Amino acid sequence: MEEKIARPIRVVVCDDHALFREGVKTILHSQPDIEVVGEASDGQEGVEKAIRLYPDVVLMDIAMPVLKGFDATRRIKKSRPDIKVLILTVYDDEDMVARCLDAGAAGYVLKDSPPTQLIYAVQAVYRGQQYMSPQVLTGLVRQYMLGQTMEIKVGYDLLSDREREILVSLAEGQSLKDIASLLNLSVKTVDAHKVNLMRKLDLHDRSELIRYAIRKGLVEA
Repeated sequence: MEEKIARPIRVVVCDDHALFREGVKTILHSQPDIEVVGEASDGQEGVEKAIRLYPDVVLMDIAMPVLKGFDATRRIKKSRPDIKVLILTVYDDEDMVARCLDAGAAGYVLKDSPPTQLIYAVQAVYRGQQYMSPQVLTGLVRQYMLGQTMEIKVGYDLLSDREREILVSLAEGQSLKDIASLLNLSVKTVDAHKVNLMRKLDLHDRSELIRYAIRKGLVEA
């Protein structure tokens, strides 16, 4: 009797760099137990692909256009709680790790990790485990030894999804009119969101807003 083969782990790759996506897909395609079923070039597309394709695992970059990785992760987990999101990024600071875990990520892998580590991480989170790159885990242990908590409630966490979208768009240099057109809102509504988000973040002009967004990894310098 022929042995039944378990279906492969279905993965969606979300990263705004096409060459990097191709490299990740090549690595994953080398494994008979992993199948790449979709890809996305920004966070919003990543959310849409996750909801539509219903993969087992989503590989999620952080710094992407339209919607950042931790916000996309939060939306995916809200719509499809059983999908595992594995962060794949260059950022290794503890605050960024904490923000992604708080959003519901099951693992955190750095982009300079060897391919075998990425494959193991995908398999681990699929099995219901958590996975952290060794460098990231070292930072978390150090944070714990210093008596710090992983829970962060900074200004950004207090923003609504819409305010976060507008924050990124403003930091990228878009005008209120452009943002209103993109989000199908009135200019007056966008301006109200801008006032609210800047109040919550204690920012006073666009230059402060841009510096804040770069510091938090929301946009690239």
